[in-house]
Amino acid sequence: MGVRKRRMLNAEPQLWGQVRVAKIRAFSGRTGLDVGQPTAATHPHLMKEGEITPGISSEEYIWRRKELLKLLPQNSLAIIASAQVKMMNDVVPYTFRQDANYLYITGCQQPGGIAVLGHDCGLIMFMPEAKPVEVMWEGHIAGVDAAFDTFKADEAYPLSALDKILSKLIRSSSQLFHNVYTADSAYLNLDAFEGAAGVGKVKDFSVYSHEARWIKSHSELDLMRNSASIGCQALLQTMLHSKSFPDEGMLSAKVEYECKMRGAQRMAFNPVVGGGPNGSVIHYARNDQKIQDGDLVLMDVGCELHGYVSDLTRTWPPCGRFSPVQEELYELLLETNVECLKLCKPGTTIREIHNFSVNKLRRGFKEIGILKRDNPQSYHLLNPTNIGHYLGMDLHDCSKIGYDRPLEPGVVITIEPGVYIPCNFDGPERYRGIGIRIEDEVLITESGYEVLTGSLPKEIKHMESLLNNLCNDTHKIKRVAFFS
Repeated sequence: MGVRKRRMLNAEPQLWGQVRVAKIRAFSGRTGLDVGQPTAATHPHLMKEGEITPGISSEEYIWRRKELLKLLPQNSLAIIASAQVKMMNDVVPYTFRQDANYLYITGCQQPGGIAVLGHDCGLIMFMPEAKPVEVMWEGHIAGVDAAFDTFKADEAYPLSALDKILSKLIRSSSQLFHNVYTADSAYLNLDAFEGAAGVGKVKDFSVYSHEARWIKSHSELDLMRNSASIGCQALLQTMLHSKSFPDEGMLSAKVEYECKMRGAQRMAFNPVVGGGPNGSVIHYARNDQKIQDGDLVLMDVGCELHGYVSDLTRTWPPCGRFSPVQEELYELLLETNVECLKLCKPGTTIREIHNFSVNKLRRGFKEIGILKRDNPQSYHLLNPTNIGHYLGMDLHDCSKIGYDRPLEPGVVITIEPGVYIPCNFDGPERYRGIGIRIEDEVLITESGYEVLTGSLPKEIKHMESLLNNLCNDTHKIKRVAFFS
């Protein structure tokens, strides 16, 4: 094993650029070293040898960087900062979630780092330096060594070297891109960056990163299938739980518990659990009401598995039976969901699918008497949302790519027709306060589509059968014990 060469904090400025350590150094033979996140050595139950994050190999991360460099203009530089820690109060942080662009390029799941991507330098990682007292309180973090050994960076430096190294790179670049949403003062305040921004050389990196992330690899799709499967199983268990515990807060807790028990790291967003009229509030988040007998509950949930999220919605009556009015409206939404799924194929666009859904629902609402006039303005009051969105590392993934872009194999979208009728709606009273959404995840394939959430029932007869035949007596016993 050769001698391990390191970057030294006290090196003279002219020495920093002379050594490309990744090309001449030998890797350490130590195993089980804590680098602040799972590795194959420390978490063999999660990861295989050669993976940087569960399910994603080092070769794939290196391939991602090369593909991004093909998209970036020549003689340009991209700066991608990690997400920042957000505080709940002066000493308690919110649970950290890494920025998708930084994670996509580096695989590093920790805060404090800044990555630089360039045609001449490859991937450079500037890493935080943990003090012993910080390690005592918060544990180990990835440093310069981990940047080489774990994340396979071409060059790595401590953050303290950012000014010396990055300033020179910025001045020699003709264009500069950075991750606007995680912009960090550590580089924003550099004279070189301010100078580049002052002459219009700085632009948003997401235009390129979203393009690279839009079509998922086989490894990414495996994670997305698993994330969707976890979400489906969790929501199914929650549906069965709802008959005995018709309470928004309990159902929210139940679905989160079921997701995490199946391996999800976190929820993709705060679950929407809207009982009765609360279901007509599109992003309802309070989840603090009892669900009245005979009311529907709309649950929009999703979880995150190793960086990839799921997103699905079902609407059902916890009491076990749809009323005739609820059934009439639900069947229209289900028919729209199914017909929109059939439109999902290479070459079509989300915009085209959306327009189809709007036309179908407008006609349907007019036929059953909800709308007096078949016009866009009246329809918009009942459903101001789009039929779907891209899905991946973020919930509304790759937002820089418009909905007029023809879909391609490997793209994942949602299909989610809905209706949200407020209690003060100027229409038939029997429909007031009803909210219904049916949301599925869809992978575009070479020949059409694959519904990733297809295992979760959505037909009325199937949901009623589950609620009335599979909710066993132990739930009733637990409910009596809980409320007594």
